[in-house]
Amino acid sequence: MSMARSVQLAVTAGDQAAADPDSLRLHQLGYKQELKRGLSALSNFAFSFANISVMMGVTTTYNTGLRYGGPVSMTLGWLVVAVFNGCVALSMAEICSAYPTSGGLYYWSAKLAGKEWASLASWVTGWFNVVGQWAAIASVDFSLAQLLQVIILLSTGGANGGGYMASKYTVLAIYAVILIMHGIINSLPIEWLSLFGHVGALWNAAGIFVLTILIPAVAKNRPSLEFVFTHLNTDNGMGIHDKAYILAVGLLMSQYSVLGYDTSAHMVEETKNADRSGPMGIITSVVLATVFGWIYLLALTSVVTDIPYLLSPGNDAGGYAIAQALYTAFHRRYGSGAGGIACLGAVAVAVFLCGIACVTSNSRMAYAFSRDGAMPLSRVWYRVNRHEVPLNVVWLGVAVAFVMALTSLGSQVAFQAMGSIATVGMYIAYALPVFFRVTTARRSFVPGPFHLGRYGVAVGWAGVVWVATVTVLFSLPVAYPVANKETFNYTPVAVGGVLLLSVGAWVLRARFWFQGPVINVDMHC
Repeated sequence: MSMARSVQLAVTAGDQAAADPDSLRLHQLGYKQELKRGLSALSNFAFSFANISVMMGVTTTYNTGLRYGGPVSMTLGWLVVAVFNGCVALSMAEICSAYPTSGGLYYWSAKLAGKEWASLASWVTGWFNVVGQWAAIASVDFSLAQLLQVIILLSTGGANGGGYMASKYTVLAIYAVILIMHGIINSLPIEWLSLFGHVGALWNAAGIFVLTILIPAVAKNRPSLEFVFTHLNTDNGMGIHDKAYILAVGLLMSQYSVLGYDTSAHMVEETKNADRSGPMGIITSVVLATVFGWIYLLALTSVVTDIPYLLSPGNDAGGYAIAQALYTAFHRRYGSGAGGIACLGAVAVAVFLCGIACVTSNSRMAYAFSRDGAMPLSRVWYRVNRHEVPLNVVWLGVAVAFVMALTSLGSQVAFQAMGSIATVGMYIAYALPVFFRVTTARRSFVPGPFHLGRYGVAVGWAGVVWVATVTVLFSLPVAYPVANKETFNYTPVAVGGVLLLSVGAWVLRARFWFQGPVINVDMHC
């Protein structure tokens, strides 16, 4: 690049920063404004709320909660998870206010770990974040493909009435179509994506409001309050009988259902008043998702009476518990299960909108990671089109998510571990910068407009200890004996693989060239 061109870019960045406080702060953090800053605080919140999508999380993982512990592990377990998850979210919001960049977690780790460990901390955090997001895309979109398959099955008569049961290849094809649609939507300008974010947030809120009224009203046979809040299901058919163990495994549903609020951090370079709007997006999305999710969970549990039957592969929904529960409730009331199928359709729309937000969040994070040269072929992924959209990295996420889903052809259990991998991988990425905030940067941390004051360290430690605990819990066997590929928990293998490969790549090559976040502006302008 010529000297004249360098000066021109520096002057342009300096002029833009002077005119816009957000660009000035980004300039101070070492980056020039390249993405279009057109999102409001509401839009930032909407992206996170749509990405969390408790309608999606609760519905698609309800089988796990019902099998491991049943009602008590879900209704009361949700509240336990909410407290500690809130600590993680508050700490992330505080750090986001201090460092409002799209890199988010890995950038924070670099700034908080200290000079000696900055590069390694940034590298490992970034790879856990991006791989966790890829697994989240795969998990959400494949869950939608499976839900559509169940809707088709029930609509054509059910498993016991000659209904159409799609093969694993057909489900994979449906999944591929969903991924392509999400790639196309994420290729649109940010104004259009913002619209989808708003629709996703509204659909989740309105859908939960309607379903929490409709479902209990339709149900003829309702469980007692004692059943909803105290019944522990130990008849899981997986050879696990220890009650504490069962309850611990059952927490996966709650932990997975409120995942994805880092989206607000990854969208801050496109958000106005980023150091305030980003943190508020994180906090409000988690609070509302927690409240709405618990209410929705209670509504679903109000139609659960015969747990073994709902989990049985021999029922009309093929073992998809909540689908069978809704279908049965409407059939008993009206003589037709069409209303239950319509409810599942509303959930399917929420899952589709959630998938859009997942790809959006991943594309912004991977764009920032490539900007700092951390990904192979970074120059390819670190490009924006004429609409200021990181197009190449959008389709990278789509392609990787499809490859991940190919494991479903060999073992459904292996692919179902994607939910655990996304949960554990993402929460490790959430916890690492928080850990550095409360250890190496405890005294040197300079907060932004939003901060926790003297409570910041205590809240941060609570979040870190919780993530360490659930990482261990979700890596334990989920069936005994562990005899074959259908009873093996692949989560520790996958998470350990990410850790081993990232650290191995660092030791062998990356430590010689990766220095953490790369400044792309003249800091003296």
